Amino acid sequence: MMRGLWQLTWIEIKVFLREPLGAFGTIGFPVLVFVVLGRVASLKFAQPSFAAGGFSRAGVPVLVSLLIAISAVISLVTIISIYREGGILKRLRATPLRPQTILTAHVLVKLMLTAATLGLMFLAGRRYYPAGTRAPLFSFTIALVISTWSILSIGFLIASIVPTARFAQPIGAIILYPMIAFSGLFAPVEALPPVLQAVARVLPLTYAVRLLEGIWNGDGWTAHLSDIGALAVVFVVCTALSAKVFRWE
Repeated sequence: MMRGLWQLTWIEIKVFLREPLGAFGTIGFPVLVFVVLGRVASLKFAQPSFAAGGFSRAGVPVLVSLLIAISAVISLVTIISIYREGGILKRLRATPLRPQTILTAHVLVKLMLTAATLGLMFLAGRRYYPAGTRAPLFSFTIALVISTWSILSIGFLIASIVPTARFAQPIGAIILYPMIAFSGLFAPVEALPPVLQAVARVLPLTYAVRLLEGIWNGDGWTAHLSDIGALAVVFVVCTALSAKVFRWE
């Protein structure tokens, strides 16, 4: 089973890289946004220390990281919806390759591409965005993988509800992208009106932002156990609900 999983994962990666536009949108575009926003944010401050402590210090990297994660989720939603609508998952029941295996392969592809994009973002930052050179690359990558894994479960839930592949991508974007505005990235959750604070506390991106910002700024993992726990709960709940609705058919 593991051999088939890794072979399928490698095939999916090669298929993905054969589409130049899709590869640029997933890998190249976030890196470009990171460099441009980082330079613009830094130039708005007269002293580098101010820039390092402002939005360009943690906000831009976390924002771009969330864009990477959400892009992976929307792509996954589209693929699963196509497989579901076309009956591919149902036909796989007659083969040794189980539906869970092919879905796991797609998840691994998204996680690998997320880590690769983040690595390129840091390499670009070493030349154009000095703030990125002082961030803990390994710890931040682990935090992003945890966040992406949790948000991917939302993608499974969306794919289990969306009736056709045609509407999968726009519905995923409508659901996920507005969450960024209330996740505490641009304004502290405590500064929001009470109603929006309640909304923010049930959004998984709120905990992903706190985790990513904290790790980027040098916090220890123990300071964010509650955020990791919340993301784990989101993963378990969304996976259970999507499996119940989806039934892998």
